[in-house]
Amino acid sequence: MLELYHNNMSVCAQKVRLTLAEKGIAATEHHLNLRAGDQQQPDYRKLNPKAYVPTLVHDGAVVTESTVICEYLDEVFPDPPLRPADPMGRAIMRRWTRQPDERIHVACVVISNTIAFRYQWLARPAEELAATIANTPDYDIRERRRDIIENGTESPRFKSAVMAYDSLLSDMQQTLSASVWLSGPAYTLADIGILPYINRLAQLKLDSLWDTRPAIARWFDAVRDRDSYEAAIANYDDDGYVALMANTGREHRAAVQAVLS
Repeated sequence: MLELYHNNMSVCAQKVRLTLAEKGIAATEHHLNLRAGDQQQPDYRKLNPKAYVPTLVHDGAVVTESTVICEYLDEVFPDPPLRPADPMGRAIMRRWTRQPDERIHVACVVISNTIAFRYQWLARPAEELAATIANTPDYDIRERRRDIIENGTESPRFKSAVMAYDSLLSDMQQTLSASVWLSGPAYTLADIGILPYINRLAQLKLDSLWDTRPAIARWFDAVRDRDSYEAAIANYDDDGYVALMANTGREHRAAVQAVLS
């Protein structure tokens, strides 16, 4: 039995849902409201002490960290394969799947919150917001959250996040100019691992970042044409979140361009 603890708009949860969709596997879903602090409840933290989503439970065994979960699913349910058959192909794939863990996930969190989600936080009563921040167990995440909510695009973290994304997009353009998919001729966990982070830019109306990178535009059209995109991402979109990202994203385009120039 597979159980997935996740959030509809979480980019990490989207990676796991994409993998499940590509495999044609159903899991019993437990949706956590992150704004309400469901991930900080004692029962969930027994499964995932870091209070992150997603968490996979397979026949009672717990697997955490989205990149690990995706590889685990591909090992346990090998058809269709989502990793290259040869060691070099898998090494190339992992170069991409490591990108979120090394820098892009944090960059996505910073950009998403400084541009859009901080307004959701700031709309809450001050005492409630302070309690939510204080209850964040990881010190670095707690202080990052405090900074980006208070300072928005004026936070030094915003510039670092934009530059990290720009570097990723340059790498993608170079690779996809010579390859159909990120790790070769087949769609793999490399594409799954990166897609939610590029999709988030599009939702923030920052897709102009690949106006001069046609290989990324071609790739993004291709990944969205797959059935898994609708099943794992589009079907879970929260209209309110999407509208907020679109509206505030347009308002902050100049801030992004100022960093890049």
